[in-house]
Amino acid sequence: MKKIKVAVAMSGGIDSSITALLLQEQGYDLVGITLRVWDYVSEGCEEKETGCCSIEAIFEAQAFAKKIGIPHHIVDVRNSFKDIVVTDFINEYIAGRTPNPCVVCNPAIKWGEVVKKAEELGCDFIATGHYSQIAQLNGRYYFTKAADTSKDQSYVLWKLPQEFIKKTLLPLGKYKKSEIKQLALERGFEKLAKKRESQEICFIPDDDYRNFLKKRVPHLESSVNGGEFISTTGKHLGTHKGYPFYTIGQRKGLNIALGKPTYVVAIKKDTNQIILGDKDDLLQEKMIVSHINFLKYSQFDENSLYSVKIRYNSTPNICKIRTKDIDTIEVEFVNSVGGITPGQSAVFYEGDDVVAGGIIQY
Repeated sequence: MKKIKVAVAMSGGIDSSITALLLQEQGYDLVGITLRVWDYVSEGCEEKETGCCSIEAIFEAQAFAKKIGIPHHIVDVRNSFKDIVVTDFINEYIAGRTPNPCVVCNPAIKWGEVVKKAEELGCDFIATGHYSQIAQLNGRYYFTKAADTSKDQSYVLWKLPQEFIKKTLLPLGKYKKSEIKQLALERGFEKLAKKRESQEICFIPDDDYRNFLKKRVPHLESSVNGGEFISTTGKHLGTHKGYPFYTIGQRKGLNIALGKPTYVVAIKKDTNQIILGDKDDLLQEKMIVSHINFLKYSQFDENSLYSVKIRYNSTPNICKIRTKDIDTIEVEFVNSVGGITPGQSAVFYEGDDVVAGGIIQY
């Protein structure tokens, strides 16, 4: 009987490596695929290469594939990554919003390019090391939360189309992270188990997006420096470094002393103004979300309540939904919510299941 062939997206880290190992032990015919997404040298970066974008990580993925005896392919997607993910990242900040590059990268690059290569190699499925699970209902495929809720990544997967989810295996979804580390140790991969995980944006290893923008947008710093901090009542409070360098809810790094905790509550791109206020000024009863992608269902039930996450690590909030048009909804919260940030994702859950996701407009 012919084995099911699976392309494993391998980044060189513990999660994707153990994903490959688990699938191999389950009897799948595997091939490893590693994407080369970013080149620090050609981009003129001085930062040390770290994380899943580095050459070192590519070599580690290649070495692991060789060690477990599976073929391995490196796919150069640097141009696509720069044109799609990095360009969107820059454009969103210039537009006064706060992007989530992983949400853009997943359908276009991490799945899009891997699926393309997998089909070329005659694979039936692809697999990744994401912590989430996949379920099916009435012919629709959707993500549901991982067993390890502290590592759950369903929030960043909402934009994937049905045809990609249908072809995906997520072996780690039923495991705790501690169990994955233990599996690595038991199988003799001690270095892998102790490897430090990268938490920053992969193409910004020093986690300084402001410096990244300055380097890549000519004259940005000089054109926006000296903008105005104003209060919620319009009172002048001081000057700032430029609207792209701030995000909603930001408290640290404002370099302004008002004698009380102060937060960014709004960003006015057209006038280069940053509105500052108290924590209560961040609270909103509603938000508008567009670019909806449905997963579990093909539409919302406007008589039902859903929980929604407005950031990756945010606590879910209960809400009800009213459809405004084919691609836009109004979300009304049962209790007021703070820190709603244009450009971030709103992901809607029914229990542990992802119903849909979209981009917060305001």
